[in-house]
This record gives sequence, structure tokens and C-alpha cells, in this order.
Amino acid sequence: MIAPSIPHNERKRQKAVESYGLLDTQEEEKYDNITSIISQICDAPIALITLLDKERNFLKSHLGVPFNESPRDISFCGHAINEDDPMMIVEDARKDDRFHDNPLVKDYNAIFYAGVSLVNKEGYKLGTLCVYDHKPRTLNTEQKNVLQSLAKQVVMLFEQRVQNDELRLLRDNLERKNKNLEKFAAVVSHDLKSPVNNIISLTNLLKEENQDLSEDSLQYIDYLQQSSASLRNYIDGVLRFYKSDEILGLDKNTVVLKSLIEDCKHIADANNQANIRLHAVLDTVFINEAAIKQVLINLLTNAIKYNDKDQIQIDMHCKEDEDFYYWEVTDNGIGIPEKDLVKIFGLFERLGVVDRFGNQGNGIGLATTQKIVTRLGGKINVSSTLGQGTTFTFTVEKD
Repeated sequence: MIAPSIPHNERKRQKAVESYGLLDTQEEEKYDNITSIISQICDAPIALITLLDKERNFLKSHLGVPFNESPRDISFCGHAINEDDPMMIVEDARKDDRFHDNPLVKDYNAIFYAGVSLVNKEGYKLGTLCVYDHKPRTLNTEQKNVLQSLAKQVVMLFEQRVQNDELRLLRDNLERKNKNLEKFAAVVSHDLKSPVNNIISLTNLLKEENQDLSEDSLQYIDYLQQSSASLRNYIDGVLRFYKSDEILGLDKNTVVLKSLIEDCKHIADANNQANIRLHAVLDTVFINEAAIKQVLINLLTNAIKYNDKDQIQIDMHCKEDEDFYYWEVTDNGIGIPEKDLVKIFGLFERLGVVDRFGNQGNGIGLATTQKIVTRLGGKINVSSTLGQGTTFTFTVEKD
């Protein structure tokens, strides 16, 4: 018997093998499927996917043998990765000086061997896809071609594993960063609300108790009040955006549709500025009530704020099919320019439009709305005509 020699690039080759994280892993169906296929195509009782480790041949998939590793110095695959040709074939190991007294030949009757090196994109030979038989033989052209094709597929599975691991790591890092960002936003927003509310209260008090101030001074106080109110709304918006994840975790329940709309109307239109009409044949909906309320309140609030008509008209529709609820909110407001429709759902995206109260939006409400709708398994879309109004349509997936 002749033990296989060590490749000249063994240190880097070994590092490449270890980079896939496959050594000492359990059997996996996707690899076992390949050995099963190649066993049938080659009519061979033994089919293996091997990785050449430092002192052993680890069998990631082993059809036809009871073990999942063997010493490297007796492995056929150790010789195969040293071949210049992509495939090594031993028609009768009993007549080959390298294998005639090999334990695999004597104890497991491994007479015939055909192995294709598993070569990664850097050119390192990681192991083999191979078959054994208990009698002398060879492979036909079709069998050789399939063996080589499936070897490439094995390497693709190796690479896919690495990519999946990298994606999982990236996802975990993003989730951790997002949680930290949520905590930061919540803490900062909470800590800012108190001094902002104090500023608003003090400016109101200052204005009430100092009516003899000059016109310019009173104007400065008005500016301070408006800026403080804008900052408070901004802080509230940030808090709602990050707290939306909490309401998404709430259970669904049966909700009377008319009562739902009335609740939303009282919150979004406390001053009864709008004529809000519901058009629906449904009496009840089975939904996450808190989440849908947040969506509807945001849409109703925008429909009222960005409206220049003497009579604000908002029409709401709701229908269903087997899989979804379909919602529609249409207003007769100022409309949205076509060029801006693609960006209105972006977080902190502002269009530079002043609402009926003289304020600019903070770019958080519609981002929150889209986030909630998406997490509820639906989609939200918008269509608009300048000067005539806007229609938001969204879906919510049923269980």
C-alpha cells in the first residue's frame, strides 16, 4: 500500500476545507440525495461525499458504508486530489500497487473506485464525490459526465452554506443594531419630550402674562411655539414608528367595523372638520385591531391635514375575499405630485408641502403605515390627482 502524498498547498487547502464548517456535521438530505442519485446512475453499491481533513477522510454523505470517517493515509480520495485529471478511476484495486493491500480493499472489498475532486472557486481540492464497487469495472461516458456534473453541484451546496451562514450573521447583526437603535430612539425621544413640553408650557405662559410685548417679540414667541410643537410631533412620530412592532405582536379579534371607524374618526378628527363616510357590506372584521387603527388614523389624519377644501370629504371602503381584507381611503385634498408618489413611504421623507395648519410633515407617519401593512402580510399603494385628491389602498392578510 502507498499512502497518498500531501499536496504542496496543504495548509491553504486545509484552511479552505475548514472554512465551510462541514467537518463533523450531521447527515443532510440534500447531500444524501446526491449520493443516492450517483449510486443509481453508476450502478455502484457505495457512494460518498468526502472532505480530506488533516489526518482523516470525513464522509459528509456515506451510502453503503456504516462509518463516516476513515484514516487519510488509506483513503483513495487522498490520491484522487493529487491527480491532474479531474477524475481518478481505479478499475481493479487488487492490481494497483497503491491499494492492493489497503484495508478498504481487504475488509470492505473496495475493488473499483471512481472519484471526482470537489474544487472550490479558489481552485482548492476539498475532497471528492466518489463511488465504489465490489468487482472490477469501469464507467461509460454518460456516467462519467454525470459524476462530474454532480461534483460541481456538491461544491455549489458548500458555497451556498457559506452564503447562508454569512446572511444569518448579517441578519443577526442587523437585528441587534435595530434593537439598539429602537432603544436609543425610545430613550432619546422620551427624554426630549419633557423639556419640549416645558418649553411649550413656558412660552404659552410667557405670552399670556406679557401682552404688552412688542409685535416682534410676540412673533418670536409664536415661532418658538410652532417650532416646539413641530419637535413634539416629530418625537411622537419616532416613538410610534418604533413602538409599532409592539402592536404587531397583539392577537387578532373580531371587531365591529362601524365602531372601529368611529374610534379612528374621534382620534383623527376630534374637531369634526371632515365628513367621513364608510362604504362596506361587512359588519365585522377579524383583525389586529390596534395595528389597523394605527394605519387608519395615520391615513385619516393626512387626509384632513393636506386638504384645502371648505368641505373635507373622506370615503372609506372595506371588502374581503377568502385571503385578504381590502381597504380604501379616498379624500378630496390637495393631491400628491406624480414624481413624489414613489417616495412618500420613505422614513423621514418630506415633500416640502405645508398642511392646512401651516406645518410641514415629519416623514414618519406613512413610513409607519407601510411598515405595519407589510408586517400584516399586505401591500399599500397610492394614486393621486393634484388638486382633486388622493386614494390609499391597502390589503391585510387573513389567517
